Amino acid sequence: MSREILLLVDALAREKNVEKDIVFAALESALASATKKRIHDDADVRVSIDRETGDYESFRRWLVLPDAEVENDEAQMGIIDAREEVADIEVGEYIEEALEPIDFGRIGAQAAKQVILQKIRDAEREQVLNDFLDRKEFLVSGSIKRMERGNAIIEVGRLEAVLPRDQMIQKENLRVGDRVKAYLLRIDRNARGPQLILSRTAPEFLAKLFELEVPEIEDGLLEIKACARDPGLRAKIAVQAHDQRIDPIGTCVGLRGSRVTAVRNEISGEQIDIIVWSPDPAEFVIAALQPAEVTSIVVDEETHAMDVVVDENNLAIAIGRSGQNVKLASELTGWSINLMSEQESAERADEERSELRNLFMERLDVDEEVADILIDEGFTSMEEIAYVPLSEMLEIEAFDEDTVNELRNRARNVLLTEAIVTEEQLEKVADDLIGLEGMEKELAAQLATHGIHTRDDLADLATDELVEMTGIEEAKAVELITEARAHWFE
Repeated sequence: MSREILLLVDALAREKNVEKDIVFAALESALASATKKRIHDDADVRVSIDRETGDYESFRRWLVLPDAEVENDEAQMGIIDAREEVADIEVGEYIEEALEPIDFGRIGAQAAKQVILQKIRDAEREQVLNDFLDRKEFLVSGSIKRMERGNAIIEVGRLEAVLPRDQMIQKENLRVGDRVKAYLLRIDRNARGPQLILSRTAPEFLAKLFELEVPEIEDGLLEIKACARDPGLRAKIAVQAHDQRIDPIGTCVGLRGSRVTAVRNEISGEQIDIIVWSPDPAEFVIAALQPAEVTSIVVDEETHAMDVVVDENNLAIAIGRSGQNVKLASELTGWSINLMSEQESAERADEERSELRNLFMERLDVDEEVADILIDEGFTSMEEIAYVPLSEMLEIEAFDEDTVNELRNRARNVLLTEAIVTEEQLEKVADDLIGLEGMEKELAAQLATHGIHTRDDLADLATDELVEMTGIEEAKAVELITEARAHWFE
């Protein structure tokens, strides 16, 4: 019997070109499955074959769990019962009971063979997949073998890959037999069918196509820093040259447009804008909005957004058809872009100036002239007036030293009063509200003035109510309310 097992393992290992350990494991699984059928379908059986002699042992085993978690008495055992058998056993360990080994010659030979062959097929498939992954081929090419429910099954060497319908470029019509390129989006090792999931719409696919066509990228002289796509319609890529002698855009375009044309032909004629990447965010956004020309730009680091002003003639170009140009520019740069005309910019500036003027007049108890001087000198908050170095404020020609000191004292008194009010309001706020993710002390105190003291109080609010109470942005209001309600669904 032992010799028979060793001969079988040796023959299968050579026939299927897999490691003997894989065949041994498959045989152990087949023997365990056959033994399990003799005991109970829910039982857990382990078979161990000696790799040298071919002798094997069978064990029935129970996984030790906390008593409350036992669901299957045939394969699980509570910790209390387990310790009656093995005093020092711990949760997660096994209690085993030796079984009479099943007669290998009498088990269902066909069933055992199927288990063994399936295990070997799985091992072969895993080996082929690992060989493929070792080559780090993210841009793959193959022929469409068949179509399944709109998805294309593609032969990639000895492997099959799937190109899902939602990862195809909309206007292209792929057929069986077509040869296509695609980007390796992810690996699904749990899939029963093809495990390679491909994409022709991913921005990375466009980057890999340029790597294929532009040798300078592979040589490290040129780098694609970012890529954004509206698949099949338009794309933007940002490139950086690591050699000053190289023109990044011209190199990607190629002689008479040969390189960019080759890429476009592969992605159904998608229009491609190539821009030069810049480490300066404002310069990068200006370049990304091409062909529109930018008049001015204001960067808000805190909200990671930019207000971009263009003249009336350029506004439609900057926005693009259905907002495509500004959307791609935003995706490419990672910044939220607020486009506006010069008139809209002027109106917004006037509105912001008016709000700031009213703030200074009310809080500092000064007239409009003094408030305007502070604004013209670049002051935008009470904190700046209170704590900017005295020497800087004394440089303001319109103010003498007494006026400067009075303004600073008034600003500090306002801030002190606000801090006291905030602390008083925070005393009314429950810990579950102040500890909410995204909640700030000042915001919690502001909510308390409106009678919102607990997490559930906040959860009961509608988004527009929270925005009206606090003046925060709608997106932040949605996040806070969603977080406040989360415990309702746990």
